[in-house]
Amino acid sequence: MSSTNNTADVINGTSQASGKVPRQTVDEQFLRDIFEIMVKDALRDGRDPHSKVIDWKHPHELEKILDLQIPESSTSKPVLLDICRQVVQYSVKTGHPHFFNQLWAGVDSYGLAGAWLTDALNSSQYTYEVAPVFTLMEKTVLSKMLSLIGFPDGDAIFCPGGSVSNMYGINLARFNSFPEVKTKGMQGLPNLCVLTSDKGHYSMKKGAAMLGLGIDNIIPVETDEIGRMKPEKLESTILDVTAQGRVPIMVNATAGTTVLGAYDPLNAIADICQKHGIWMHVDAAWGGGVLLSKKYRHLIAGLERVDSVTWNPHKMMGAPLQAAAFLTRHKTLLAECHSAHAKYLFQQDKFYDVTYDTGDKSIQCGRKIDVLKVWMMWKAKGDEQYEKDINNIFHCAEYLTNRLRDTEGFRLVLDKPQCTNVGFWYIPPSMRGQTEDKAWWDKLSKVAPTIKQRMTEQGTMLIGYQPEGNRVNFFRMIVSNLDVTTAEMDFVVYEIDRLGNDL
Repeated sequence: MSSTNNTADVINGTSQASGKVPRQTVDEQFLRDIFEIMVKDALRDGRDPHSKVIDWKHPHELEKILDLQIPESSTSKPVLLDICRQVVQYSVKTGHPHFFNQLWAGVDSYGLAGAWLTDALNSSQYTYEVAPVFTLMEKTVLSKMLSLIGFPDGDAIFCPGGSVSNMYGINLARFNSFPEVKTKGMQGLPNLCVLTSDKGHYSMKKGAAMLGLGIDNIIPVETDEIGRMKPEKLESTILDVTAQGRVPIMVNATAGTTVLGAYDPLNAIADICQKHGIWMHVDAAWGGGVLLSKKYRHLIAGLERVDSVTWNPHKMMGAPLQAAAFLTRHKTLLAECHSAHAKYLFQQDKFYDVTYDTGDKSIQCGRKIDVLKVWMMWKAKGDEQYEKDINNIFHCAEYLTNRLRDTEGFRLVLDKPQCTNVGFWYIPPSMRGQTEDKAWWDKLSKVAPTIKQRMTEQGTMLIGYQPEGNRVNFFRMIVSNLDVTTAEMDFVVYEIDRLGNDL
């Protein structure tokens, strides 16, 4: 046998003399089998409105069904395939037309193709050297997002989720006010604080804890009846904390709050931040997608005036998880704040233009490539189709709001929600026409959890619920699946009445 043949045999993972099937052939067949499971079970069946959103099992039941232990010896391919089928069977089908549980939903074939290709190539985003195509692609997509916001000369980076993006905002705001914090730490600095809507995301507290500011230094600002920050309360809160000797380094406004979907009045808040010289960050993780719609982008008017923005394409834009971006108007601040100049990775004497090495401005080293799935969707759809998609989910939310307003037994939390969050109570026939005293409201607070249990156990639908302020448990219906129609909205009304009319 020639040495050339021996080399080829080694590459293939076998020897012709052994008569074994090449390892590469076995692995490729396994991938084909997995692909068939994904397409048929997870995608095709998982999006069938007549199928279950989830085949619910309690933890102790699922632990008995699934063989999740790691063995000493290898597991056969057929066994692995059977387990993969079980993984699909007992997982939540977030692409199902009746999944309304989170601020993300649906399956886009182009985005999914981008996610698959990303993992097949298995690279990292930190240098042009190892990610030449993706470095250019990230620059293109982020430049598009910066342009839509109104930061034509800004800078941006993809992050592992909106919470981390918000943490970037806090870190840059602190560095902007006290650049010495990068080298000397918090010692000797005044008592810093961050002001945020009392309906804002909890990631502000997590970021403050991680960055050493402390949760107690996240100062809530009062909101109005539909969940928007009150500018006059922001002004008075700034004066109060300043009188206490505290230094506000950032105001965090929200464009699409998690529960009510409220958009803070950005122009009025920007006026106050400009007056007091305070960094303004906007958490548009959920609601930033309205920038793609001429009809609804007025909700985010004034965004071009702020210092930084969090925007998650995996939410309203429907990209596969995860795809979150942090964007700032300040061109060099990300690098100034985060760079460590590691010579073994970011050498300045490389043979190509090292300005394309973006990793040093990130808080991470290895950074998963998130851009391909976003680029693939946007390239396939174009701005025009995306605008239609965004307008569609708003239309469906407005249709549902009107249905609920006109249907006996349903009561809206907000008569006209700003975003596609539709909050409502279901009042069973046994509770209608009664005095709505404390006992009545206490009883109503148990209705949503009971209906949620029934829909989950039967697998027909998933919708979240929660209390909020003085409001007892209500359903928080999120319309984020770009493919939904008004038929799905009708199903929500029908199914909740079916599940709860005997309570």
